[in-house]
Amino acid sequence: MIRAHLTTLVSLTALAFTMPVAAQSNEPDSAEHNAAQKSAALHQIIDAFWAYNLEQYPEFASSLGVDDPKGRVSDRSLAAEDKRVEKAKQWLSELDRIDQNSLSEDDRTNYGILRRSLAEQVEASTYGQRAINFTNRGGWHQSFASMQNNLPFRNAADYRTYTNRLAQYGDVHAQSIAVANQALQGGYVQPCVSMVGYETSIAGLIKDDPKDSRFFEPFKRTKPDGIDQAVFDSLAADAAEAIATHINPSLKEHLDWYTKQYAPNCAKAPGVSAQPGGDKYYSFRIRQMTTTEKSADEIHNIGLSEVARIRAEMVEVAKKAGFETREAFIEDLRTNPKYYAKTPEELMEKVARVTKLIDGKMPSIIGKLARLPYGIKEIPAETAEGTTTAYYNPGSPDVGIAGFYYVNTSKLDQRPFWEIPALSVHEAVPGHHMQIALQQELDMPDFRKYGAFFTAFVEGWGLYSERLGIEMGLYDTPAKDMGRLSYEMWRATRLVVDTGIHSKGWSKQRAIDFMTDNTALSEANIEAEVNRYISWPGQALAYKMGELKIRELRTKATETLGTKFDLREFHDVVLGQGAVPLDILEAQVNRWIEGKK
Repeated sequence: MIRAHLTTLVSLTALAFTMPVAAQSNEPDSAEHNAAQKSAALHQIIDAFWAYNLEQYPEFASSLGVDDPKGRVSDRSLAAEDKRVEKAKQWLSELDRIDQNSLSEDDRTNYGILRRSLAEQVEASTYGQRAINFTNRGGWHQSFASMQNNLPFRNAADYRTYTNRLAQYGDVHAQSIAVANQALQGGYVQPCVSMVGYETSIAGLIKDDPKDSRFFEPFKRTKPDGIDQAVFDSLAADAAEAIATHINPSLKEHLDWYTKQYAPNCAKAPGVSAQPGGDKYYSFRIRQMTTTEKSADEIHNIGLSEVARIRAEMVEVAKKAGFETREAFIEDLRTNPKYYAKTPEELMEKVARVTKLIDGKMPSIIGKLARLPYGIKEIPAETAEGTTTAYYNPGSPDVGIAGFYYVNTSKLDQRPFWEIPALSVHEAVPGHHMQIALQQELDMPDFRKYGAFFTAFVEGWGLYSERLGIEMGLYDTPAKDMGRLSYEMWRATRLVVDTGIHSKGWSKQRAIDFMTDNTALSEANIEAEVNRYISWPGQALAYKMGELKIRELRTKATETLGTKFDLREFHDVVLGQGAVPLDILEAQVNRWIEGKK
């Protein structure tokens, strides 16, 4: 567990990586002694791995309460990544010396997750695409601007750490540009069709008055009582100076580089398979994102099957709404003014009303609820128009930061009310906030509690949570039910569109047409989503593949256990080990079923 006021990181040199070898013995407790040694060896590697990651990513460490008075920033160079990969290879070698069969059930899970993570890190480094360090949704400039959302601001030292980091943005920028230039030279370039308007995400951060900058926002909040006003004002002045002398010049250089060097050389083909080694890279991304061995063709066909099933359900809902066809109902949902907010505040009020309704239903579907609360915020204006409908930012119970559900309030005529229930159960509770906040409370190694993020599990649970809205009574009108089906169709079409673009040579327009024909999503949402799939290969496959596995396991448990099946207990089991690969999830649910039998 990471404590709130660690003053130093564990020194890697103080951690021995050698594995103690058990002496051969005929004593009765020899096997038990050997197992204890193997477990100790595993946890020695786990501790070293976690300490090294906190040292390498100090901004992340700060979000967990690790004090860093110097305000160090992560090294984003490829040379630094090469060193991290060498460390990963070293730990893989050490892990391979451990006999998994001698470990406890929990440690076999720890072993499997750590080994998978390290192996993926090593394999990822072999592809030229590793130098692609931004997507159409943002890059190093936006992640640095958002850093404040996960940092503590409790005392003067915390503010000083932040201002010290602001002053180092020039280094962050220079390292990131160097990596992006290497990608550019190697032909690993984002496609033109997905990057339209990207320059706005850079230009929107540049403010003539530093005090109007997003980077200055921590100093606009209520001053902690323990900080002297003069000290606070001095820190604010340092932050303003850092923004004026380090951040703004770097952003202007970034904007100039992007518009004059990168954008004119963007890729003409939308699929990653057109890049050098793109086919192999996409296969890796499928394995990494879905934690399965399924091929692009298999996933494409699963998507087509799901699209057909959901489409039939949409026809029935349209009939209930009094429309002769599914298409007529969708057209009404897309164009009827009654379904859309007139102001951002109206949309946020609708979201707040729905989230509180959901909160009141949570004890009926999950036994163990997370203690950390969540809030709602608007997506920053400079990224809103080009990004998704909503997203979730995890909090930190260690430093007292709530989770936040971010809502897109741009293009209000594209953000219908009937999407809000499905959107909210996915991003807040019982979806991302509940799953991630619970994971932060579990009794397991910190590298899993705070660092394990298997997209197929996390996003699979989020999509499965949308279906739980049926049992929670959230879809009480045909419009809301069509919203749920449209969201499920959205994830099903992803299986088709992502594989279509990156494996089958689909154009952007073909992908848009397919999603327009099958979902009830608005034009702006479809455009933003297809751009996302183009610039972030494979990630979108995780949602539906993970959800299908959770639903499959629930069906198995229901049919096997009959009257012994308990929904709240099932959900506690699914969430009980945090984010895990789908094969480990299946094993843990199967053990629970056998135990109940």
